[in-house]
Amino acid sequence: MSKLFATKPISQLLSESKSDQGLRRTLSATNLTTLGVGAVIGAGIFVLTGQAAAQYAGPAIVISFLISGFACLLAGLCYAEFASMIPISGSAYTYAYATMGEFIAWIIGWDLILEYLFAASTVAVGWSGYVVSFLKDFGIFIPAQFTAAFGTVLVDIPQIGWKTLTPELTKNLADSGIFTENLPHLSAILNLPAMFIVAAVTILLLVGIRESTRFNNLMVIIKVSIILLFIAIGAFFVTKANWHPFIPENTGEWGHYGWSGIFRGAAVIFFAYIGFDAVSTAAQESKNPQRDLPIGILGSLGISTVLYILMAIVLTGIVSYSFLNVSDPIAVGVDAMGKGLFWLRPIIKIAAIAGLSSVILVLLMGQPRIFFAMSKDGLLPPIFSKVHPRFKTPFASTIITGSVAFVLAGVLPINILGELVSIGTLLAFAIVCVGIVILRVKRPDIKRTFKTPFSPFVPLLGAGICVLQMLSLPLDTWLRLIVWMALGIAIYFAYGIRKSKLRQ
Repeated sequence: MSKLFATKPISQLLSESKSDQGLRRTLSATNLTTLGVGAVIGAGIFVLTGQAAAQYAGPAIVISFLISGFACLLAGLCYAEFASMIPISGSAYTYAYATMGEFIAWIIGWDLILEYLFAASTVAVGWSGYVVSFLKDFGIFIPAQFTAAFGTVLVDIPQIGWKTLTPELTKNLADSGIFTENLPHLSAILNLPAMFIVAAVTILLLVGIRESTRFNNLMVIIKVSIILLFIAIGAFFVTKANWHPFIPENTGEWGHYGWSGIFRGAAVIFFAYIGFDAVSTAAQESKNPQRDLPIGILGSLGISTVLYILMAIVLTGIVSYSFLNVSDPIAVGVDAMGKGLFWLRPIIKIAAIAGLSSVILVLLMGQPRIFFAMSKDGLLPPIFSKVHPRFKTPFASTIITGSVAFVLAGVLPINILGELVSIGTLLAFAIVCVGIVILRVKRPDIKRTFKTPFSPFVPLLGAGICVLQMLSLPLDTWLRLIVWMALGIAIYFAYGIRKSKLRQ
């Protein structure tokens, strides 16, 4: 048991961070901040803001964003301390290895696959929806059976088009006098647009980190500019009556408006903040990681939180929250401004496509670098730490990650992917927060260029909030997590524990 919880010496980690392991150091603090913004600003701002307001919190979705943002801030402060102290690829995996031992490190490394690889597939499905809608505006139609997960039942609704058949949709249409059994049906085969974007981003990541960050910077500029444009124009169309009541009265069901709805909304939109920790996976490609990583992590989190709150305030002021339970709530807001601003609708879709593209890129960049660190430690086969001689990228793990995400994006529905991502990320954040407390006690002598304030209060509060949000997730999600972890533990005892370089 002592071997399972043997920690990797901090001195060894620092030595590895300074040595040339084949990755090219090209990223500045600005690059790292845009990577974080690129990972965070995506489906959350273009979809979840409106949906969570409509279903759970009403205009008080602003408070939900503050709660989730606060939880991420606590975790972000802990990430920043670790990143400045142990500037090496691997994110929470490396931090756990230094504080809680190899077995816990393996658990968190395996868990991070849920955050990065599955999240990339999830966002790719969302990207597909916006692209299909954007092309449709120009008279370009992709056959419906190639725009959804394998086996998904689609129904053709008059004047709307093909939509996924769900009990909620059936009920809503029936209330309007439309019965789905009388409409054309078909079963989807593959989500080809989602598979396309995963393949394209994987190829870009193979070429090099510099080229990838340039693409990400461009996407971030496009989406942030258009978001600010929407906020600036939308502010003139706000009707204060749409904010009343600010906290809608609870319906008698927990989580459906009222304060319980605000807290449930916070748990749901937590997905919107997933990805800021991807900054820490680029430690070995940062020019000055001790200084730049905390700036990138906290800077991207702060920028994203401000944008989320401003968007929530303006959107719920333009349109009553009851009309925002749609896949494109921002487009609904544009429509409410009047026909004179209809030109903004395709621009919003371009922003969404750009935003989701950058999220996919950052997530598919992070996962191979976690595999790279685990392979360097001997816990995964050597192929995962192979670096391309010309491009200086972990090409083998990038290809493997991209290939798996390619298949997942094509065949799995977005709801299953999204639930796994949320619980995996919350677990990672909780372990990082606890790790700070452990290392402050065990190794107070280590040089820290950034310190989490008010420790151990801030780390323990961060871990507690993450665990509470995990407990609010459905039982099915927990069962999938348990099965996934059981598979990972089996692999560790079959391969990792025997090949670990820590015991060689």
